[in-house]
Amino acid sequence: MTEKLVGTVSHYYGKLEVAGIDLSEKLNVGDTVHILGHTSDFTQTVDSIQVEHEAVSSAQPGEPIAIKVNERTRVHDKVLVVTPD
Repeated sequence: MTEKLVGTVSHYYGKLEVAGIDLSEKLNVGDTVHILGHTSDFTQTVDSIQVEHEAVSSAQPGEPIAIKVNERTRVHDKVLVVTPD
């Protein structure tokens, strides 16, 4: 498995279980992401991406996005895309 950094968590909305992410690389719905931080360490599939409250199928670098997450994230957690070797 190969991992590539695609962004960092900028905010976590606890009641909604949504992470705000600042992207540095492209991210698509269906990608598997590994969220890694001081106390965060989990992998999940991206089921949906929102840009300014609109659902999109992919997002480009520089766009602030939001994704639903399975676990709590924290500001500055790394978001890595996992690809099979």
